[in-house]
Amino acid sequence: MNKSLASHPAREIGIYLAFVCVFSLAANALALHVDHQNTMLDRFTMCGPAFAAIIACRISGIDLRTLGWDRPASRWLALAYLVPLLYAAPVYLLTWIVIPESFKLDAFLVSTAGSYGLASWKLFGTFAVGLPLLLTVGMLSGLTWALGEEMGWRGFLFPRLMESLGFKRACLASGAIWAVWHYPGLIWGHYNAGTNPVFALACFTISVIAMAFMLGWLRNRTRSVWPCALMHASHNLFVQAVFDPMTADTGLARYATTEFGIGLSFTTVLAAYLMCSDRFFPSKWR
Repeated sequence: MNKSLASHPAREIGIYLAFVCVFSLAANALALHVDHQNTMLDRFTMCGPAFAAIIACRISGIDLRTLGWDRPASRWLALAYLVPLLYAAPVYLLTWIVIPESFKLDAFLVSTAGSYGLASWKLFGTFAVGLPLLLTVGMLSGLTWALGEEMGWRGFLFPRLMESLGFKRACLASGAIWAVWHYPGLIWGHYNAGTNPVFALACFTISVIAMAFMLGWLRNRTRSVWPCALMHASHNLFVQAVFDPMTADTGLARYATTEFGIGLSFTTVLAAYLMCSDRFFPSKWR
């Protein structure tokens, strides 16, 4: 017989985190051994929380359907897609305006169009081919890997933390765990912007915890993991694949932008406050 959701939350969380550590240690050990960016290892790392959630469900007799597979209303998916654009765009626009030579649109156009053999028609290759494919097919691809994380963090872990701690502390705890899970890649790997490590870790941690509030709010409001995965994928796409490549790798710009800069740490906190406020999304809006 399947157990009810979060019938023994502390035990279930312990099992889940133990297997997260197993998969993360394996992935990070291989990454350190390889000592260069390895796409397959990145994917394996992102799938670790999903593998851990599935194993924890099997050990604890939990129905996998409790991970949140219901299809939410389309407005939640639209919100999840757009929120990262809304909190990231102001950071990069302000950086490009304030910091001289930080905007490298031409290089982005050449790179994007050139990847389709259209470097001689860079505007057409970028805006008619590259970006449309990136924002649709690229999003679907990113959704696959983001789901690997969200099955674990928001599908399995967050509901059990909320059962024990309540919404706010569950968001804070899940965000802190999520941030620390990234630390090996930030400190010893290639997942960083090359800025001061303490500054980068602080900004990244603030941003991730703020995102955990937004994702936890979506999970709690929709009872579904799909908006969480979509918002996670949208964040990765807009920040890492669109805005970062348009920004010159200058000292000041790196400290203002990327996931390790002060800009996103400010706007994600603001977005989390606005999203979690019932003044903007009343409880009846489901």
